[in-house]
Amino acid sequence: MRSGGTASEALRESVRLAQVAEELGYRRYWVAEHHNSNSFTGTSPELLIGQIAANTRAIRVGSGGVMLSHYSSLKVAEQFRILESFHPGRIDLGIGRAPGSDQLTAAALAYPRPQADIQHFPRQVTDLLGFLHGDLDQKHPLAGIHAQPGPLPDTAPEVWLLGSSDFSARLAAELGLPFSFADFFGNTGDHGAAMVGLYRREFQPSNFLTVPRVNVTVQVMCAATREEAEFLGSSRRFNKIGSYLDLPHGLLPPEEAETYPLNDDARRYIEENSRGSIQGDPTRVRQQILEVAERYETTDIGIVTNCYAFDARVRSYTLVAEALGIATDAAATTAGQDNTAMKTRK
Repeated sequence: MRSGGTASEALRESVRLAQVAEELGYRRYWVAEHHNSNSFTGTSPELLIGQIAANTRAIRVGSGGVMLSHYSSLKVAEQFRILESFHPGRIDLGIGRAPGSDQLTAAALAYPRPQADIQHFPRQVTDLLGFLHGDLDQKHPLAGIHAQPGPLPDTAPEVWLLGSSDFSARLAAELGLPFSFADFFGNTGDHGAAMVGLYRREFQPSNFLTVPRVNVTVQVMCAATREEAEFLGSSRRFNKIGSYLDLPHGLLPPEEAETYPLNDDARRYIEENSRGSIQGDPTRVRQQILEVAERYETTDIGIVTNCYAFDARVRSYTLVAEALGIATDAAATTAGQDNTAMKTRK
């Protein structure tokens, strides 16, 4: 959400950006979960997923992610089975164990009940999988409870485990789930390749995957020139420190963010948490994304672009799609579909 903007604007722009992403040839669009935030309005990814999937045609839509430790595994399974029933074969369920908030807000999400013990997270994940697929172990204390709506839809949401640590990497490997590493945090890239390597070494084939599957998501700002990209990216960089210093809410215009007076400690914090970001002109951004793909040994790359103006955000995604050739591929696919339709009509 931009400074001076509204939550309604931010949410509607998220839906519009998904439509643009689909047109450009992106394969997947995920929305996050944040609470009590000065800048993010995505408190309910499952509601956003429903809106986005209903306003797009074929792009996969999912959560990046649902913070499962706050919730009942049964409730999350039922929410995503409803989404899958509406949009079969298009729903991703990314789950994480981080609070998506500060500790007081995490307590408020459980209040007046006590907060869930994070040590139960692995059990929550296995319960979620059991409810989603209708194969909860018969010895489970909740055996006999079936996630609704039923019977099972023909397809199930694709479940991803999200993370930035060895805990998430090991759990994804143990359960045979795909793993998405959060390089976009800005300060996790130093150990990212090692975490993905750990996941691959310890991976156990499952009913979901026979071989490891890795996504890595990075922070990207692309513009016509490197100077413009750095200028536009100043809103995101400033926002990194804003919430900690109780500074103005929402993404500031780059003209303000670039010149806002900060002390040396604040500037060092911004640099530390932005060193993994990718920004520049299309040629530079393409090269850096390909380097990330090589470092993590995956072609499944997600990008996050946060900036003040929606037009600049759309332009960044467009330039990246063009630089990597996915926009060309999408246009060719659409042309092929149009030709097929014309032949059918003839």
